[in-house]
Amino acid sequence: MISIMICDDQDVVSQGLQTILSMEKDLKVLAIASDGQDLIEKLESRQPDVILLDLKMPVMNGVQATRIIKEKYSGIRILILTTYDADEWLFDAIRSGADGFLLKDSSREELILAIRELAAGKNPIDPAVGGKIFRQLARQSPPGLTAVGSELSEREREILSLVAEGLNNTAIAGKLHLSEGTIRNYVSAIFDKLNVTDRTQAAVLAIRYGISGRKQ
Repeated sequence: MISIMICDDQDVVSQGLQTILSMEKDLKVLAIASDGQDLIEKLESRQPDVILLDLKMPVMNGVQATRIIKEKYSGIRILILTTYDADEWLFDAIRSGADGFLLKDSSREELILAIRELAAGKNPIDPAVGGKIFRQLARQSPPGLTAVGSELSEREREILSLVAEGLNNTAIAGKLHLSEGTIRNYVSAIFDKLNVTDRTQAAVLAIRYGISGRKQ
């Protein structure tokens, strides 16, 4: 059973999410919060496996709440539910420790899959959101690498930056004029060096730590 808390300042959104999740036997909604501060207070009595968290809220927004939650309850996984006009918030949410991102108008199936992946230790990122995050990162991050990506070659950093944009191996191969098999080998080597098991985890590290092969 995956326990969940929902935090959104719009009741209709929270109630809708609760109705959707209640139909799944392996998902259980513990509580609904109206803003970040309300959520923090509810976490004092019980902690869920996953939090569905809005970004733009009064009193305490999603970025602020994420930062506090990750400091106090590092084991809780946070799925940010965002809209197309929240570009400026996404980068800060990643920096604060958010574990996954999904557009609010995603399908029921996409939402449920994201929650299950999150609970399993993966980092689901909607491809559209991933592209937005990377573009924001490219504007804000100074050039240079952190220790997280210090072992990556220039070509590996370039490929990782494309993975972070949501491109699959076929698209990357076409963009870089390399074979799909070559790209597959590069991606496997990147996973080994970053100690991750899938593309979304690699993308999160690329975004969170400013790993990029692009010219700034």
